[in-house]
Amino acid sequence: MRLKYTITFIFIVALVIIERENNIIAKVSDKITSKQTPQTPLQNFTKPNGSSLPSAPDGRKHILLLASTRTGSSFVGEFFNQQGGNMFYLFEPLWHVERMLTLDNGGTNASASGSAYRDVLRQLFLCNFSLLESFIEPPPQAHITTALFRRESSQSLCEKPVCTPFVKKVFERYHCRTRRCGPLNLTLASESCLQKQHLAIKSVRIRQLETLRTLVEDPRMDMRIIQLVRDPRAVLASRMVAFSSNYMHWKRLAIGGEVPEDDNEVRKLRGNCDNIRLSAEVGLKQPTWLRGRYMLVRYEDIARFPMRKAAEMYRFTGIPFTSTVKTWILRSTQASSAVSGIYSTQKNSSQQVEKWRFNMPFKLVQMVQKVCGPTLNLFGYKFAENEEMLTNKSMSLIEERTFL
Repeated sequence: MRLKYTITFIFIVALVIIERENNIIAKVSDKITSKQTPQTPLQNFTKPNGSSLPSAPDGRKHILLLASTRTGSSFVGEFFNQQGGNMFYLFEPLWHVERMLTLDNGGTNASASGSAYRDVLRQLFLCNFSLLESFIEPPPQAHITTALFRRESSQSLCEKPVCTPFVKKVFERYHCRTRRCGPLNLTLASESCLQKQHLAIKSVRIRQLETLRTLVEDPRMDMRIIQLVRDPRAVLASRMVAFSSNYMHWKRLAIGGEVPEDDNEVRKLRGNCDNIRLSAEVGLKQPTWLRGRYMLVRYEDIARFPMRKAAEMYRFTGIPFTSTVKTWILRSTQASSAVSGIYSTQKNSSQQVEKWRFNMPFKLVQMVQKVCGPTLNLFGYKFAENEEMLTNKSMSLIEERTFL
């Protein structure tokens, strides 16, 4: 009898979980469907003087910087943000989508989030912010919001005419740093986007490259995908600093015990490594739909040779590598430690490459090598066989590799 009640209870809990995830999927579907033909679609918006928004310029390139957290993507994203002038750059717009789709257990439904990310990206690459609006909390009013995540990280959203007159007593969490602007008018942002020659978006939220296939094949766009990867051991070391409260038990275990393989953070690390590797394997095979549209870059190579790798990325995208970007790279890769915070885009890059090796307990290094071994092998990161090898400054753990 007891077993019967236990089975019944487990069955009911399973039904509740399934229903909750179904509600998430339905919620996403409703938002995507309703926003395909919004009442005031930004791309068809008519300005007060009766004129409509301009069409996108010919020869426009659409660049997606694909990465995961703590891989240096904010720094690399600046290679395009600093282009200014003819570049419209967006920093992590999918943050809003992920936030709304996060389940009670902290995860997301992969199928629902994947399709939502793809559809929001498609509209953003077409300079239409309507679908993104439905994920912003609180909802924008008349296409105006004070809540766009990290607005200040996009020069395009902090320059005129998108930068409207400052409004006193209006709180904007992610306010522009270089000048005081009023709340973000997404219609003006859409208009500015359409006037730019090229568009780049950085995101750490796409799990699988394959989900972007229909986006790449969309004839309205000329897509270029740059996948940024980093040594998983360095990624973990960085996360342990940036999100230290999530890893306190790891630090204790590294000193006095072993990290259990069924640990939730270990599972996340394994899943993240697998997703990155599987996406890279697809890209490196250069299937017909990705041929000439995919590039793999290691953060370590960018940190060691920033100017050379930036030039390669610009060559790949088909966009001129301007002196403005070159000047920013020179200035930002020689920054002193005083300005190199955990979220800073200014770093002495040559000192950052393998710094993690001298701060990370060898037990954790062993755990990452066990969990992420295939990923390390694919990207050319050498295994540290013992603690002496790990801390030997004369021995690099980075193989010289060329990724076509």
